Amino acid sequence: MSIARLVPGGFYWARSGNHFDGRPTVVQISDVFGDEPEFWTLALLGSDQHAMLGEFEIIKQIHGLHLSLVRVAAE
Repeated sequence: MSIARLVPGGFYWARSGNHFDGRPTVVQISDVFGDEPEFWTLALLGSDQHAMLGEFEIIKQIHGLHLSLVRVAAE
């Protein structure tokens, strides 16, 4: 998926050979380091870690997922 189609704060299914043993996982597009796409990172849910966009293959956007639901699941 092209960076131009990503939405800050949006949740996506993503996969990386360097994280989670290559299994698909849910990530959130984070603009905590800046508003421009070159500063965006992927927040790895359930942790305080961020990864670079290039480390993951973005598979598909998840519509209707709200942060409050993820916080409950992470606890």
